Amino acid sequence: MDRSLYVAMSGAKQILQAQASNSNNLSNANTTGFRSDLQQFRSMPVFGPGQPSRVYAMVERPATDFSPGAIQTTGRNLDVTVKGDGWIAVQSPDGSEAYTRAGDFRLTPEGLLQTGSGLPVIGNGGPIAVPPAQKLEIGEDGTISVVPLGQPSNTLAIVDQIKLVDPPLDQLEKLKDGLMHLKGDRPAPISSEVTLVSGALESSNVNAIDAMVRMIELARQFEMQIKAMKSAFDNDAASAQLMRIG
Repeated sequence: MDRSLYVAMSGAKQILQAQASNSNNLSNANTTGFRSDLQQFRSMPVFGPGQPSRVYAMVERPATDFSPGAIQTTGRNLDVTVKGDGWIAVQSPDGSEAYTRAGDFRLTPEGLLQTGSGLPVIGNGGPIAVPPAQKLEIGEDGTISVVPLGQPSNTLAIVDQIKLVDPPLDQLEKLKDGLMHLKGDRPAPISSEVTLVSGALESSNVNAIDAMVRMIELARQFEMQIKAMKSAFDNDAASAQLMRIG
């Protein structure tokens, strides 16, 4: 009797984890440059003394969906999107180098260039700091140029260059911070082939309708597992009743 109970229990537990991953995708449907997580279920035999007669369900995140999101024109000079393949280098919360497609940049009062989520953008020598200026432009190659305060509008000074990379996708992994990291915890080399488009942003690649349908499917599967657990409990109670009668 315990076999069916534990199999149903493991299925319900794994479905809850799949629901959490799908809910995270759905909650980031409007997050700039977000890449959704993929999920899959597979059977996992339980090995130990004797034969592996019990097979449990297991959910796993095999990969990240790297398909591009839609391009939205904003006209804002601090908004950029990567044209085609490639990534923008940023400093993750733990201080390591990470990569994102979110180009919704902003300047802090101290002149530090950050993404919309507050991550410092990395240039040639670390996080990029922009001096006070009356105009700022970001070129296709990531070059940041400004018109210094008090200077004519045709006077451009190059401040820094955004680090753009394009490592193979099989070398990238998405960690808990939601950013892409190069496997082996090492920085990716600069790629001169990655270009930016100014005045535009890339939206999330999450399909909200598909995510909602997936949520309903997982909820129904979870309900089926709970019903199976209830049936196992009822059968066990009935067996105990028969034993008392005997």
